[in-house]
Amino acid sequence: MVEIFLRTLPFFAIIGLGYGAGLKGFFTAEATAYLTKFVFYFALSAMIFRFSATLPVAEIFDVNLILGYLVGCFAVYGLATLIAGLRRQGGGTAAVEAQCATIGNTGFLGLPMMAALFGEGAIGPVMIMLGVDLIVFSSLIVIVINTSGGTRGLAALKLAALGLVKNPMIVSIVAGLSWSALQLPVPAPFNDFLTILGAAATPGALFAIGASLATKSAERVQTALWLSFAKLVIHPACVALGVLWLFPVSTFSATVAISTAALPVAGNVYMLAQHYNVAPHRASAAIFLSTLISIVTLPLVIAWAGGT
Repeated sequence: MVEIFLRTLPFFAIIGLGYGAGLKGFFTAEATAYLTKFVFYFALSAMIFRFSATLPVAEIFDVNLILGYLVGCFAVYGLATLIAGLRRQGGGTAAVEAQCATIGNTGFLGLPMMAALFGEGAIGPVMIMLGVDLIVFSSLIVIVINTSGGTRGLAALKLAALGLVKNPMIVSIVAGLSWSALQLPVPAPFNDFLTILGAAATPGALFAIGASLATKSAERVQTALWLSFAKLVIHPACVALGVLWLFPVSTFSATVAISTAALPVAGNVYMLAQHYNVAPHRASAAIFLSTLISIVTLPLVIAWAGGT
């Protein structure tokens, strides 16, 4: 446990560094936005493409992992939606809360952290879960919010599809796996280019997470604490049920899946909530609190998952 905590600590230390820079105004909100854009569109995309282009598609496409992860996600998603309904929240607000309880910071934090903790073998399972998050749940929240707001049928589906096509992480995964499926070699200069650019993803993403947290509010703390508990505890527990018993996968994949499910709430949940002006403050607070609490809970879950 102590060893895992010490191995995850540098990741959170860089987040803390970014938070301090944002809090003191050394890194402004505008600077953070541009750093996030650089990481999102360039550095992280290069990292994802390079990893996926060299991964054998047949080896990483694990149907049981997809189904087990989906079952776990839909279980906590349904629970969060039910509780939001019992609290008489609207459809859009319920969708944002369910998204907070389900979607972790897999791209910016999970991919580099799991690769560092478990080796490059973890990249395949993490990318599968990232793909599920982006394709299934990022589409679902757009459809639910727009449907609640009066947009119906093909119009809502078009908005969701457009969001997927414009997402550089989806484009990078699809392009990389297509490259791998065609068994195309990655030329050495191109590989070096991707390696150098992708190396900026981990520190850049972590710093950007921290700097963005400095602008987050701590309003609606009670709701945010519940959503943080759902994301950091209930979600990995549900995913464990899915990948260990309902749709069993290898011990290694199960460990990576459960650990990834224990990540704090993703920043893009706030971006969506702010874009549609649906419960942005509770999403903001959930991101802030879950990231802070995960300094302790994430190593605990990783240590437990490693012993399964």
